[in-house]
Amino acid sequence: MKRALISFFAAAVFGAGAAHAQTITFVDPKGDDDGPGGYLYPTDPVFTKGSFDLDRVTVSNRSGRVEFNVEMNAPLEDPWRTGTGYSVQMIFIFIDTDNVRDSGHAEGLPGLNVRFDRADAWDKVVVLSPQDPSRVTSEVRIKAPDLVGDIITTRSKASGRSIRASVPLAALGGGDPAGWGYQVIVQSNEGFPVGGDLLTRRVNEYEGQMRFGGGNDSDCDPNVIDILAGEARGEASEIDAQRVQLAYACKDDGTSLLRATLKMVRR
Repeated sequence: MKRALISFFAAAVFGAGAAHAQTITFVDPKGDDDGPGGYLYPTDPVFTKGSFDLDRVTVSNRSGRVEFNVEMNAPLEDPWRTGTGYSVQMIFIFIDTDNVRDSGHAEGLPGLNVRFDRADAWDKVVVLSPQDPSRVTSEVRIKAPDLVGDIITTRSKASGRSIRASVPLAALGGGDPAGWGYQVIVQSNEGFPVGGDLLTRRVNEYEGQMRFGGGNDSDCDPNVIDILAGEARGEASEIDAQRVQLAYACKDDGTSLLRATLKMVRR
């Protein structure tokens, strides 16, 4: 009888813990860190091959905090000594918290050159940057003042291949993270952004020491290196799905003819 009570108590405790520690996982195929296809890494050795290749994303709800773990396909390094364990990557986690068509924001953030499908408008975005959150927040207030309440800046740390961060569930509007839609964009941290870009690094026609290549020198191509696509289960077909979403076309004057349009992934 005593042993049965102990077993019952343990099951209750671990069951309660599981209820407060829900985790969902998204997997991305390897080798698709070329945006819409054909993007090339900068030539400087700090941009190590595979370090912009999204591998796996986990989202956990633990006692009122949402934990994000973004894993890349190469070890992360801190050549610019930010103290965060990484320097050159920047991650945007867009979230559709209400799953309501046309509810939220259709446009991406300044410097990404993407929009979202009307059925997948985003409500919140968590920015993982190696720069100090105060710098990121200052840039947000200047370059996206109308979105201040929906752009969540937070401290993040990298170890091995993973970038981790945690934010209060309340900051994301509450609710159940397991039922939300997600899109994760891999970009590059830029200390000296062009114009109104939000600390993002542009993709040019030809790669340079600090510039990705394979895009367009005008401002019509998506400045995006990798995303989640398809069912986000790591299948090879998701590479094509990524390229469809990031497809773009430019007019002769360099303005956009076809914008890259992203979708959310759900579990």
